[in-house]
Amino acid sequence: MKIACITAGAGRMYCGSCLRDNALAKALMDAGHDVLLIPTYTPTRTDETNVSSGRVFLGGINVYLQQHFELFRRAPRAMDRLWDLKPLLRLVTHLGISVDPSDLGSLTISMLRGTEGHLRKEINNLVQFLSDETDAEIINLPNSLLIALAPAIKAKMHTPICCTLQGEDLFLEGIGETYKKEALQLIREHASCVDAFISVSHFGARSMAEYLGIERSRIHVVPLGINFDGFDGIRDSKCDPFIIGYLARVTPEKGLHVLCEAYRELRSRSGISSSQLWAAGYLAPEYKTYLSGIRKNLASWGLSDHFHYHGELDRREKMDYLKKLSVFSVPEPYDDPKGLFLLEAMAAGTPVVQPRRGAFTEIVEKTGGGILVEPDKPEELAQSIFELWNDPGRRTELAAQGYKNVRRHYSIAQMANAALDVYNHLLEKRIDLAADKR
Repeated sequence: MKIACITAGAGRMYCGSCLRDNALAKALMDAGHDVLLIPTYTPTRTDETNVSSGRVFLGGINVYLQQHFELFRRAPRAMDRLWDLKPLLRLVTHLGISVDPSDLGSLTISMLRGTEGHLRKEINNLVQFLSDETDAEIINLPNSLLIALAPAIKAKMHTPICCTLQGEDLFLEGIGETYKKEALQLIREHASCVDAFISVSHFGARSMAEYLGIERSRIHVVPLGINFDGFDGIRDSKCDPFIIGYLARVTPEKGLHVLCEAYRELRSRSGISSSQLWAAGYLAPEYKTYLSGIRKNLASWGLSDHFHYHGELDRREKMDYLKKLSVFSVPEPYDDPKGLFLLEAMAAGTPVVQPRRGAFTEIVEKTGGGILVEPDKPEELAQSIFELWNDPGRRTELAAQGYKNVRRHYSIAQMANAALDVYNHLLEKRIDLAADKR
């Protein structure tokens, strides 16, 4: 099968959606399919072999210039190609690009207006490339924020289009009510040009059907999958110190401050001796004050020596980090439809303690690799972590279940097979429609 998958780069950050898109493309290639992974905005950054193509479309520099300056909307393609060169895009992302939704409302609307907006030239360039340079049987969009590509593609091609849903609601909630209202309206208008939607979790399918006003029957579930190479062995539960770990972007919506409050509660209990709180993950410049505030709070509680921030980790560093943890937790205060970090923690043999919300519920219940607690209650999070500290045997049991069942249910091969089921369904449907017309 010939598949064109579009993916959205996130600058310098290891982005969960980029990791997922790259892993899926690689698994489909390994299964013998002809896959072209097309980056947009910026080159993608992954912690495995990057299989994306060498050319970036909708490059971040061009998008910015054409959004803000009419002159660049008429610039020759040769100039556009210059701004889309990967070394230049990498340089700009190294200098720092804000991904704060509150700064990106007008740009989001321009993108969703498609060929009627300021970015029509960039959208037409990508569509022309798909039409002229590929003979794809399936085209997969990475999220609903790029759904305006669907009607533009349909105007030139008859290829079935899938659109993956990967938690765009969190972004849309952050761009401001006026922008959000128009964005949702535009997404719903373009949805008719999409042949199938794909969610990475059952929770995501239910919540996005309601949020976007899409019939639930149009959303297929293709659960996340990860590559287990290197995730070998389970930590001895009796090892000291007892380490509670966090691995995600360092932002308020990921809940590091909640975990710190839980750690404070944990340390107030009698019997806790040697313990540490570790954190790792991408820290954007705009969130340095957030981390500073966390450090100040820990210092005021007399716990500054307990906390260690390890920065952003590559794949080898990530696996080593996860294997050293006694318990893993990212207590997000919102309903996350993904949870890739949970799969990685359990793959490393580390039990998890998570709020009962979003996709966390189905992942933990399906694997048996952790404990679910009531959301937004640091004291309950602390209680469950305390119980695991107090019962090494229980930690070992949860670690073993997670280690085994994450491999049983969340492999990249299973993810690829589930995606192929959706693609094959669309191709069969297309053949049936063609036969009916005859």
